[in-house]
Amino acid sequence: MVFAAIFAGGVGSRMGNINTPKQYLDLGGKPVIIHTVEKFFVNDRVDEIIVLCPKPWIAHTKSLIEANLPAGKKISVIEGGKTRNGTLENAIEFINSNYETDEDTIIVTHDAVRPFLTHRIIDENIDAAIEYGAADTVIPATDTIVESKDGKIISSIPERKNMYQGQTPQTFRLKLLESVIESLTDDEKDILTDACKIFTIKDKPVYMVEGEVFNIKITYPYDMKVAYTLLKGKDSDD
Repeated sequence: MVFAAIFAGGVGSRMGNINTPKQYLDLGGKPVIIHTVEKFFVNDRVDEIIVLCPKPWIAHTKSLIEANLPAGKKISVIEGGKTRNGTLENAIEFINSNYETDEDTIIVTHDAVRPFLTHRIIDENIDAAIEYGAADTVIPATDTIVESKDGKIISSIPERKNMYQGQTPQTFRLKLLESVIESLTDDEKDILTDACKIFTIKDKPVYMVEGEVFNIKITYPYDMKVAYTLLKGKDSDD
C-alpha cells in the first residue's frame, strides 16, 4: 500500500499577526490544505491519506475535507507531534495500528503548505522509494550557499553546482524508515528535524527526485501573494 502523510502541524507564526494557521488560509476559494490533499486524493497510486494537524484543529480539518472532497479514498485526520519527527512517528504508529504493512509499504510525507506539487513528483517519489528505499524532492540551488557556524562569520562557501534546495515530498519504504528511526539515539532525535537527514547520518542512500521551482512552501505573507499568482496562472492554462 501507499500512504500519503500530510504534515499540517504548523501554527503560522511567521505569517504575521494572524489567528489562523497558514494551512487553513484561503487560496482561491479553498483552504491551502485542501489544494494539497486534492493532489493525493486524485492520484490512483495513493491508497490512503493521513492528515496530521494540531489537536484543536482536528474537527475543523475533518469538516473542511467533508465539505470540499467527495467520498471515495479514505482520509484520516489525527493529531500531529510537537516536532516534525514527532509528527512522522505519529503517522507511522497510526499506520501500524490500523493496517497490515510489509516490506513494500510506502509512506509519502508532504507539507500541507506546499499545494503546487505535481503528479509527476508524486509518482517519481513512489517509484524511487520502491527502488531505492528513500527519496527526497530537490531543485538545484540558484543562489550561492554560504555557511556560517556562528551566524556572524562565513565558515565556508560550498560549490553551487553541488548544492540543492530540499522540498517535499520525502518518501520511504515504511519498514526501512522505522528501522532507521529506531537506530537513533535520544540526542539525535532531539536535533534532527528532517527525515532524509536521518538517513544520511546513518549512511543510508537517499535518491533525489527533481522538484519544481513553483513547488513553494507557504511560510511568509509574501508567499501567499506568489501562491495567488501561481494559482491564477494555472487557472488560465486550464
